[in-house]
Amino acid sequence: MGDKWDGKGSMYVPQDLLPVYRDKVVPVADIITPNQFEAELLSGRKIDSEEEALEVMDMLHCMGPDTVVITSSDLPSPQGTDYLIALGSQRMRKPDGSTVTQRIRMEMRKVNAVFVGTGDLFAAMLLAWTHKHPDNLKVACEKTVSAMQHVLDRTIRCAKAQAGEGQKPSPAQLELRMVQSKKDIEDPEIIVQATVL
Repeated sequence: MGDKWDGKGSMYVPQDLLPVYRDKVVPVADIITPNQFEAELLSGRKIDSEEEALEVMDMLHCMGPDTVVITSSDLPSPQGTDYLIALGSQRMRKPDGSTVTQRIRMEMRKVNAVFVGTGDLFAAMLLAWTHKHPDNLKVACEKTVSAMQHVLDRTIRCAKAQAGEGQKPSPAQLELRMVQSKKDIEDPEIIVQATVL
């Protein structure tokens, strides 16, 4: 739906589609993967702390989805400004009808480039990994984010090589190297660990 650049949020889609996403799409979704800006739009609440992010994820759970992953946030990382924080929450029903919630946090290294399609790739991989590990959000997210990091690292290396020494890669050169990253997508080496909250 949108994202933040330089601290300012902007929608990719017309504003009048927000109620459609919030009131029609989210309630029938099993998994949603909003970034912080999108989570704020869907919930109507600002996120300025990890505690507020967890509250927003609970609100989003109440709207329908069992799995909510805020794929990137502006929250400060203990590792410094070169890292992004992602948060995940998964509600599971026990045989007795009660629910249990798993929550995780991940810190991933920023890649200094603008890519197209990262949200779609993240959502597709999370769907696949949660299908393989339905009761382990930690493992599903570690595999998803690690694979993303491999794809982005390969993409930026290839783009810089194509652009040449000291030149900024063009958007065409920054096209995600998914075919070249097939092995990393199918069986990623875990380079990003999740912390259970």
